[in-house]
Amino acid sequence: MQKNEYTGATMSHSFVLEMLMITIAVASSFVLAGTIFGPLHSPLLTVLAGLVFTLSVVVVVRLLMDPDSVRAHQTDSMLKLARQTLENISGEEFSTVQAQKICSLLLPSTAAIAVSITDTEVIRGYVGYDEERNPTGSPIRTQATRNVINDGEMRILTSSSAIGFPSQKTKINAAIIVPLKKSRRQIWGTLKFYYRNPKQITETQTSIAEGFGNLLSTQLAAVSLEEQTKLATQMELKMLQSQINPHFLFNTINTIASLIRTDPNNARLLLREFAVFYRRTLENSGDLIQFDREMEQVERYFSFEVARFGTDRVQLRTDIQPTVNEIMVPSFLVQPLVENAVHHAMPAEGLLTITVKGVMHGKDAIIHVIDDGVGMDEQTCANIMSPEMSTGMGIAVKNVRDRIAGYFGTGATMEVASELGEGTRVTLVLKDAANR
Repeated sequence: MQKNEYTGATMSHSFVLEMLMITIAVASSFVLAGTIFGPLHSPLLTVLAGLVFTLSVVVVVRLLMDPDSVRAHQTDSMLKLARQTLENISGEEFSTVQAQKICSLLLPSTAAIAVSITDTEVIRGYVGYDEERNPTGSPIRTQATRNVINDGEMRILTSSSAIGFPSQKTKINAAIIVPLKKSRRQIWGTLKFYYRNPKQITETQTSIAEGFGNLLSTQLAAVSLEEQTKLATQMELKMLQSQINPHFLFNTINTIASLIRTDPNNARLLLREFAVFYRRTLENSGDLIQFDREMEQVERYFSFEVARFGTDRVQLRTDIQPTVNEIMVPSFLVQPLVENAVHHAMPAEGLLTITVKGVMHGKDAIIHVIDDGVGMDEQTCANIMSPEMSTGMGIAVKNVRDRIAGYFGTGATMEVASELGEGTRVTLVLKDAANR
């Protein structure tokens, strides 16, 4: 931070000094003209005005030609351009709208007459000379672009024929084509700068092209990593379902079967609810859903456990603010925690009460799953939250924690607190949930 402030202050002082010297030069030139051509005929004033004019011009020229000053101005311009470019990139591979905006930003800051972004098949964005012949969505025209896509190597081309315009009348006679990469081996497309004259491709132009190519490639790699993380999370969800659901499935079927003779109406109701429960589980496995819909699944699940154990053994309470019910959450979020409580917290005798609470704290949603069961010792509680824990109760906790981090960012947290004989409290903090 201090380094940036120092650079900004230096550039600001340099700019003020330049303006002051220019003002003095202009003022002294008027005085000098007045003493030579006007009514003021004072040799001493003429000499003084001439000296001031000469010195101020020399200072201005020196300031403008100072390498550090020039580099500072160039660096500041490029940093501003990089910031503006990143502001026009959202968390997705470049859409045609985004690509067009980026091209519009880059063109005025280079000596190029056209800037283009392509994927491996079509033009995503094109701004500048011959723009009407290169609309977004049209196929790639030049062989040079295809060559860069094929081998992933940047090319500096110094003739229209080398670019791929051998028989066309065009003002484009030079180009820099930079590969855009999602990974070291995966080419996403290209960033292209077209020039009128090969002499316009200086070291500065090459550095700009290569630098912004790397910047866009980094963003593409970040998007790709985010997609892979979401895919891995969904795969973990499916693994969680495959491990937990068969156990739950057999217990529920046995419960319904036992009720067919003793309480056929209740058995019929449970069977219908069971079908709805599984259909919703499969429908919601990869989507965000409203929290109230997640709670409907929790209550539907718990009705099967009540049928199995009885109302004197398990009880579910809910205390959720209406605003919490409206937030969007990843599915299968609360139910694994409630199911863990039923399976692992139930005492040998007596009632197990599980309470789900939901409150808003500013923009964050706080979800508590609390039971008054057998609890855990400190070591067992610590092991559940361990990344190496991948079976039984641990996989459910780990999966929920990973998915809230995937959807709500690193600010989302999960805490487990427990005492032997006192019960367990799981707390989820869904960061900025109100804005999602």
